[in-house]
Amino acid sequence: MIEGIFVDGLIFSIMALGILISFRILDLADLTCDGSVVTGAATAGVLIINGWPVTLALLMSFVAGVLCGVITALIHTKLKVPGLLAGILTMTMLYSVNLRILGNKANLPLLKVSTVYTNVARILSFLPAAVSSLIITLLITVLIKVLMDMFFRSDLGLCIGAMGGNEQTVISMAINPTILKVIGLGLSNGLIGLSGGLLTQYQGFADVNLGQGMVVQGLAAIMIGEFIFSTNKISLITIRAIIGSIIYKALLFYGRKYGYLIGITPNDFKLLTGLLVILSLAVAKLKSAQGNSLAKYKVLKGILQKKETR
Repeated sequence: MIEGIFVDGLIFSIMALGILISFRILDLADLTCDGSVVTGAATAGVLIINGWPVTLALLMSFVAGVLCGVITALIHTKLKVPGLLAGILTMTMLYSVNLRILGNKANLPLLKVSTVYTNVARILSFLPAAVSSLIITLLITVLIKVLMDMFFRSDLGLCIGAMGGNEQTVISMAINPTILKVIGLGLSNGLIGLSGGLLTQYQGFADVNLGQGMVVQGLAAIMIGEFIFSTNKISLITIRAIIGSIIYKALLFYGRKYGYLIGITPNDFKLLTGLLVILSLAVAKLKSAQGNSLAKYKVLKGILQKKETR
């Protein structure tokens, strides 16, 4: 049971890292996630059924997600469409694309085929299947986290972060912000697609409705992590998102198991998730206002002390 929560949370954390790039680093409200996670899942599922190696199927789910992000970025930058609307357009179109990938079926079961989890379970046959699933998922998540940290410490990654803070800064450095947005949104949705490809192998099927509400859930996980501690270091920001994702999935699990005691049903989870995001935003705004007030007070106190010494 505990192993399942951690596996589900770690898979979900890969998607949360993708959402982190668009919403926090790029400062762009991208709703492509709800479509790109299904594209990754459908791509991996179809390729595995057609005999592709599971590692290649995962890689192609990442590539499929990158293409989704690039399309959103080009709609946003080339056609001057607001980022939010560009994401909605791509997400809407992807519903039909995903159905095509799935062979015009809403659901694609992965029966009697090898997945990354069945392969690892055979290799680590001396361990329970749940433990072997946790080990491989943890290794994949740690690898992605380390690579993401390295990327955002590079010159290109720092430029993408700078553009999210102030686009004019990047333009003044003679760097094309369009290229940075294409790379950023491509990487963001690539991770989201990879998460979908891993999820479809873990749960044993791909579903066209898999992505409903994923953006809000990802934001909830990120904000739960932000409650734990504050930091500006990318290595700690990614850890925070991973921890928040695991906590979010644990809350959902125990909500399903014990929610009936206080009258909560699975139908209420999306409402509660939305309220959690709103509460997190309100608390963050309050903290920011308190921080600004404290900074002003310190400045004013310093000025008064200087006057007294004179």
